[in-house]
Amino acid sequence: MQRRTLLLFPAALLLAAADAAPVPARLSPQDADDLAHIADYLNAIRTLKAHFLQVAPDGSTSEGTAWMERPGRMRFQYDPPSPLLLVAGHGLFVYYDRELRQVTNVPLGATPLGLLLRDRITLTGDVTVTAFEHGAGQLRATLVRTASPGEGSLTLTFADRPLTLRQWTVVDAQRHETTVTLYDVQLGGSFDPNMFTLVDPRDFPGQDKYYH
Repeated sequence: MQRRTLLLFPAALLLAAADAAPVPARLSPQDADDLAHIADYLNAIRTLKAHFLQVAPDGSTSEGTAWMERPGRMRFQYDPPSPLLLVAGHGLFVYYDRELRQVTNVPLGATPLGLLLRDRITLTGDVTVTAFEHGAGQLRATLVRTASPGEGSLTLTFADRPLTLRQWTVVDAQRHETTVTLYDVQLGGSFDPNMFTLVDPRDFPGQDKYYH
């Protein structure tokens, strides 16, 4: 399974257990203020490009380049020898294994990582903050969908001075944990929209340069 591990497990996400109401974190006034700043910061990010290091549940690591364009678009291009590619767009995550020529589609709204791609990110209401921590120069917030916490959680880690997104951890419905750390983050700019186009390469072999 080592070579097939991605930052989310599409098949497992379809097996979420029955949801119980999430327990909100107990927040101080300072915590609430910090979370408001985090929401403002995330909403100000429309495009992002970064190098990433991923640690999978089995401890294996992989690297590559990530692009994010909110709302709803993301691309994880894994460096060789990994055959994996993740593209988000048009309401779906597409998981593509070039070696096996397998494509898996998962609704954006059924994954914890989809919370980061919303047009308007909120940390109240339909999103519940279940944990909030202050560390040495860091802030860490764990989020779930209020109506479906069993789908998993997303933990965002920030450097706090200045506030900067550094890492996220996805815990899926079967409690598999995958951590992605960002390096050389570049904010702003524009990307070719074809990078996020959901074309099944099995239908158009050799036609889509973004799948190679």
